[in-house]
Amino acid sequence: MSEARPMREESHLIVERDARGVVRVTLHRPAVLNAFDEALIAGLAETFQALGSDPAVRVIVLQSQGRSFCAGADIDWMRRAAANDQAANLEDARRFANMMAAIHDCPKPVVARIQGGAYGGGVGLACAADIAIASEHAKFSVSEARFGILPAVIGPYVVNAVGPRQARRLALGCTVVGAAEALAIGLVQQVVAAEQLDAAVEQCIGELLASGPGAQAEIKALFAQLGVGPVTPQVRELTAQTISRVRSTSEAREGFAAFLEKRPARWRAEPHA
Repeated sequence: MSEARPMREESHLIVERDARGVVRVTLHRPAVLNAFDEALIAGLAETFQALGSDPAVRVIVLQSQGRSFCAGADIDWMRRAAANDQAANLEDARRFANMMAAIHDCPKPVVARIQGGAYGGGVGLACAADIAIASEHAKFSVSEARFGILPAVIGPYVVNAVGPRQARRLALGCTVVGAAEALAIGLVQQVVAAEQLDAAVEQCIGELLASGPGAQAEIKALFAQLGVGPVTPQVRELTAQTISRVRSTSEAREGFAAFLEKRPARWRAEPHA
């Protein structure tokens, strides 16, 4: 594995990039179980927006330090929000929604490395990522209703990940589910022993680096427009227009040439400074 080079370190967030273009974004608030506050929300939004537009970035790993992945909202942040009027709360909620969108809509593949508990907004992070890999010790709970509120901002991401009925069950009862059940309902896509978590994430990174970066961005953009349901004429036309455009790109030509010549494609061999 390439040696990581720090890009930026703040009190709440650590961002490192290695020579392959793999960026690790680490939630760094272990004293409060990596819970969200205003600074962490702003830092994540800014970081993912910047990484999404950086051509040297290939894969982003969203991870954390300590025994929990993310405990959701910081109690002090919730206390401040409760004291605000509706207008201030609306602006606060919009900032959180923008952060979630920055992660979900990032054109780079996003892998969530979940080593421990994910609660409330932490579940939202797992659902906003493209791929979520969890330790067997991880636990998940959409816990907002226990505080008399609801998982509004993360709701669409949870519904998209697990479906409406499972999402309602999780949110209405604040049910705590273990890693095995999270895998079964689609909240995560892989569960491994704790000591195998880093190896599993690294294997996933290797698979992602083998694919064309332009193709991956196109996949995310196209799939974001496709809902579950009938394949309408409009959907068929969208897919036809997309593939016809992408087939003519230099990346597609390189991919086909590499396959025919039985060699690695250039994007698999080019290190990024």
